[in-house]
Amino acid sequence: MSSFLHQRSTHNPLSSPFPLSPRSSSLPARSFSLFSPTALLVILSLLIVLGVFLPWAGMPEGLFSAVKPSVAKWHDYTLPQAASFVARNGTVIVCAVSQPYLPFLSNWLISISRQKHQDKVLVIAEDYATLYKVNELWPGHAVLVPPAPDSQSAHKFGSQGFFNFTSRRPRHLLQILELGYNVMYNDVDMVWLADPFPYLEGNHDVYFTDDMAQVKPLKHSHELPPPGKKGRTYICSCMIFLHPTNGAKLVMKKWIEEMQAQPWSKTQKSNDQPAFNWALNKTAGQVDLYLLPQAAFPTGGLYFKNKTWVQDTKGMHVIIHNNYITGFEKKIKRFREYGLWLVDDHADESPLGRLGD
Repeated sequence: MSSFLHQRSTHNPLSSPFPLSPRSSSLPARSFSLFSPTALLVILSLLIVLGVFLPWAGMPEGLFSAVKPSVAKWHDYTLPQAASFVARNGTVIVCAVSQPYLPFLSNWLISISRQKHQDKVLVIAEDYATLYKVNELWPGHAVLVPPAPDSQSAHKFGSQGFFNFTSRRPRHLLQILELGYNVMYNDVDMVWLADPFPYLEGNHDVYFTDDMAQVKPLKHSHELPPPGKKGRTYICSCMIFLHPTNGAKLVMKKWIEEMQAQPWSKTQKSNDQPAFNWALNKTAGQVDLYLLPQAAFPTGGLYFKNKTWVQDTKGMHVIIHNNYITGFEKKIKRFREYGLWLVDDHADESPLGRLGD
């Protein structure tokens, strides 16, 4: 990341611009009043210097240690700067998070840290509170792409807020592709049990997972599945890997178009996933698509509801998605029941540390 994010000025903002000259031993000593014109001038000058320079210079080490460094510098941090900072081997791992989901972010990061890929992670903050909090605890790993959505509440699936939140996703991914990086997107209600990158074999444009709970053969086809009852496939938009190819960019552009063509309304409570599926279906002949193995990337409707399948595929699971359930607390409860709510006992493994401390 560019050096301006970490530089600390050597200028001491607490030094007075009007130092007092040592008194000559030949002059008689005079009492010094705190409220004298000279003293008041010195104090006023000091306050002006502090007000102007302190936000840029940062606090000197050891002084007023309870005061946190300024976070204002992150306000204008750009996506190109952030991607350049986190990219490793030309790859960026992306999530999008608003403040209510910080515990899920931390849980997801613990699982990624165990696979040694946390340095690649870029958090797309959907509010300034998240931007500042993540960069305070983990400098450079969060960026906000303006404008931020208006509401910062935990949006319920199917709500307009949820649509507004998720509809920004393909634009973020397209911008990263345009910068020349491979990009993996994850929802933060996921947990990594193993390293997914060995499964991203070949040079396909777009890699994705099936959102159907129906059991597939272990060696199923990697082709785009056939359409379902609604005339489109049921691919999950929660886990996507993209190479910076024309094909991947075409899918992202088509996804954006489909979102615009299917806006949210009270009668048509849209979300981003059907639009993603239409984008895949309409570009399938032009783009190299790759369906990831179900045993490694199961949907929540399979992993949490089919104990026989879980036992039969033991040791094959790579990323678990806590979907097929709605509600913040319900997701946490289910993660806990399956030993996947890692922040309870392993918060120190998160790059963010203990968020509540």
